[in-house]
Amino acid sequence: MTPTRMAQFEAWLTTECGLHFESYDALWRWSVTDIGAFWQALWDHFDLDSPTPHTAVCLPPAHGRAMPGARWFPGAQVNYAQQVLRHADAAHAAGHPAIVYQDETRQAQGLPPQAMSWPELQRQVAVLATKLQQLGVQRGDRVCAYLPNTPATIVAFLACASVGALWSVCSPDMGPVAVLDRFRQIEPRLLLATDGQAWGGTAHDRRPVLREVLAGLPSLQHLVLVPGLDPSARAADLAAPGAGYATHDWADLLQGSAPARWAPEWLPFEHPLWIVYSSGTTGLPKPIVHGHGGILLEALKGSLHNDVHPSTAPGRAHPERFFWFSSTGWIMWNAQVSALLGGTTICLFDGNPGGPAKAPDWGTLWRFAAEAGVTWFGAGAAFYASCLKAGVEPMQVADLSRLQAVGSTGSPLSDECYDWIWQQLPRPGGQPIWLNPISGGTDFAGAFVAGHRGLPVVKGEMQCRCLGAAIEAWSEDGLPLIDAVGELVCTQPMPSMPLYFWNDAGHARYEASYFDMFPGVWRHGDWIRITPHPESGSHGAVIYGRSDATINRHGIRMGTSELYRAVEALPEVLDSLVVDLEYLGRESWMPLFVVLREGQVLDDTLQQRLRSAIRQALSARHVPNDIFQVAAIPRTLSGKKMELPVKKLLMGAAPEAVFKRDAMANADAVDWFVALAQRRAAA
Repeated sequence: MTPTRMAQFEAWLTTECGLHFESYDALWRWSVTDIGAFWQALWDHFDLDSPTPHTAVCLPPAHGRAMPGARWFPGAQVNYAQQVLRHADAAHAAGHPAIVYQDETRQAQGLPPQAMSWPELQRQVAVLATKLQQLGVQRGDRVCAYLPNTPATIVAFLACASVGALWSVCSPDMGPVAVLDRFRQIEPRLLLATDGQAWGGTAHDRRPVLREVLAGLPSLQHLVLVPGLDPSARAADLAAPGAGYATHDWADLLQGSAPARWAPEWLPFEHPLWIVYSSGTTGLPKPIVHGHGGILLEALKGSLHNDVHPSTAPGRAHPERFFWFSSTGWIMWNAQVSALLGGTTICLFDGNPGGPAKAPDWGTLWRFAAEAGVTWFGAGAAFYASCLKAGVEPMQVADLSRLQAVGSTGSPLSDECYDWIWQQLPRPGGQPIWLNPISGGTDFAGAFVAGHRGLPVVKGEMQCRCLGAAIEAWSEDGLPLIDAVGELVCTQPMPSMPLYFWNDAGHARYEASYFDMFPGVWRHGDWIRITPHPESGSHGAVIYGRSDATINRHGIRMGTSELYRAVEALPEVLDSLVVDLEYLGRESWMPLFVVLREGQVLDDTLQQRLRSAIRQALSARHVPNDIFQVAAIPRTLSGKKMELPVKKLLMGAAPEAVFKRDAMANADAVDWFVALAQRRAAA
């Protein structure tokens, strides 16, 4: 049996560096105290290449504090696309594809997933990169995409990376306001876009949205249309009369062979790779710029924690195939693509994970996993909760014998979902499958707390703090806490932290976002508890939700996730949201909003059961003042509950100031809350 990736790294540290650690905690502490040695070890372990040497690993910022402003690997040159394509020959020779792809329309028709070989990925990236340069795209130019989760999107991203252009993508389910709020800030030279997308059994024509986006981007010089619904769609048909941009069709740009001796350009380690965005629930989204080298190292480090092997790794029962369900608007799309950096086949599914809207089917992704030979299955916590509530039995839906790991993120995974996954996905001999919940963020495109296949999995917890991530729970006065809830902070810099925010004069917005509470220390905005496990020589972690949406009842502060666990354990409850409204000089008001199963009504009996469940799980202090039944909980496109916007709305903020409807998964859910706020204001 192949050793875990983490075990391989530890063995390499012993043989190559003379380092031996008695426990994971000892390894972690070395990684966050001798940060230069640790990140250099990662560079060497993964055999990263550079035509020029680096003169240091990490140079501290001039202002003297640890962050922000640290400089990484000065002098080194890398390229994200080069690291991906270096695996092409060996993986292809071993018979492994680069990408396995399925969409909901093909699945509904009974058609098998499609595969893209490594040579074809390399050809398409090389041809498109060359065409982009012929269109005038240069280093530092912004290339934006309005595309779904397909191989074409990955080809476009890698082509941009290979020439040093900055990539930025929005999902086609986003409306024109949300897209323009993002893209207009960065003034793209070229836009790749689709005409539409099939989702939930419905064809969604996005050409009207696209026309609005095109009209709002005066910097645009080129439009490339990637057909999604209509194979005959042409870019020229979308251009307004007198448009200041040229139009191109995807198929035309991909014709031909790769130029001889083509290769991605070598770029400085901190050359910008992509621009991602904050959720955009309040104000304009923050355009976060990450660099090639930092993202490359963070992603490869993630393969240790996720135990994701190259598909060519010997001694494994099945070649590794990595799948994490995501739209292109969520940072987990970036994380999914990053598995290519280690030579691993990735699996993409484009469509609604719950099947057709009129006939929900939460077995959709499990069938895809079987058809694609998935060994590593990841999704948002809300997906597993939906499967549990719908009574899905994955092993009865499909042959999942190849599956070796399950990952979760996006929000805390409930204890009930831990049990459901372990019960529904047993391994041979009745052993529970390895469950790896992680927590990190778009902000640094990585995980702060994640998994370790060699450590015990404790229900409700993440297994460990990630290597190189100096994570602590801090009190309000900056004291570290163990086994107590505090602010999640990172006390040492990491290479994947933002280079900067786009158009952020003097880095004022960047500093205010992470360093306002504790100067020189990254405050992430989550509540965390570090849990000691001396028997295994490690510390786990529990995430309690966003610290800016805290419940503060009679001086007792608590994250919202604990209340959700209690409420959503009731079989009648599908979803919930709670906010604690603190008024100056007035008693706080804490309402609870619940979505119930079809046919259920929030009567007095159910209200009493909800209050009793909260009282027993938390305390009498945390029983809500009022409980309301709603049709849906407002959620971002990545599935996060919009606690803070609802809180601000009910405290008197204008709806348009706190809700960016085009950046929501279910904008219609807002109307009920707006009406409630109006009733309260008039009372």
